[in-house]
Amino acid sequence: MLAKRVIPCLDVDAGRVVKGTNFVNLVDAGDPVEQAKYYDDEGADELVFLDITATADRRAILIEMVKQVAAAIHVPFTVGGGVRTVDDMRDILRAGADKISINSAAVAYPELIAAGARAFGSQCVVVAIDAKWHSDHWRVYTHGGRRATELDAVEWALEAEQRGAGELLVTSMDRDGTKDGFDVPLLRAITERVNIPVIASGGAGKPEHFIEAIQNAGVDAVLAASLFHFRQLRIRDLKEAMKHHGIPVRTVS
Repeated sequence: MLAKRVIPCLDVDAGRVVKGTNFVNLVDAGDPVEQAKYYDDEGADELVFLDITATADRRAILIEMVKQVAAAIHVPFTVGGGVRTVDDMRDILRAGADKISINSAAVAYPELIAAGARAFGSQCVVVAIDAKWHSDHWRVYTHGGRRATELDAVEWALEAEQRGAGELLVTSMDRDGTKDGFDVPLLRAITERVNIPVIASGGAGKPEHFIEAIQNAGVDAVLAASLFHFRQLRIRDLKEAMKHHGIPVRTVS
C-alpha cells in the first residue's frame, strides 16, 4: 500500500493565511511563507495553497507569493485560485508549483481539465470540488463556496477523471471548520466511483477523524487547515497515530 499523505492547506486572502467555518467568518492564521516553512520542517507530505478570493474578485493569483512559498519548501506544492486558462497554469508551474488546482474554471469550462492534462500531464491537474448536501445529493459550489451549481458532486468527480484530472480535492462545505470529522459518506461515494487519488478536506478535529477517512472512505490523502495552523495538532503526532493504526506514512526525519 502506498503511503497516505498528510497535507496542510493554506487558504490565502489579501496575502495572509485565513481560516473560517463553512467557508465564512474568516480569521487570520499567519504569514503563508512562514507557515509553509513550518510545515516543511514538520513533515508535511505536500502543501496546498489556495488564493480563495481570486476567482470571486476576478483577479489573477498572487504569483510573487507562489514564488516565495515554493522557494521556502522542499515538498510538492499545489496552487489554486483564479486559474482560468492553460497560460495561467503555465505561469503558476513556472513560479514553482508542482500541481495546479482548478475548481470554478473547471466547472465553467470543463475542457480546461483536458487542455491542462495535455499540456502538463494529468499528474499536474487537481480538480477541487466544494460540495454541500442538498436534499438527496451533494451539490457542487464554485467561487469559494459562493455560487451553487446544478452539478451532482459524485457525477462531477467522475467526469473530471474522464476529462483528464489526475487527482481530486474534495471539500465538504457542511463540515468545513467544524472539527466534527470528515464527511465520510461523501468521500466514500466518490472514491467508489473514481480510480484517481482523492484528498479529503473539511471537518478534521482530531487524529481519529483522519484515520476514519482513510480506513472508512478509502481516501489517499487527508488535508486540514486550522487544526494545523493554530498548532492544535502536530503533523508528527498525527503520523504517529496513523502508524499505530497500521496506516503507512512517510517517516518524519
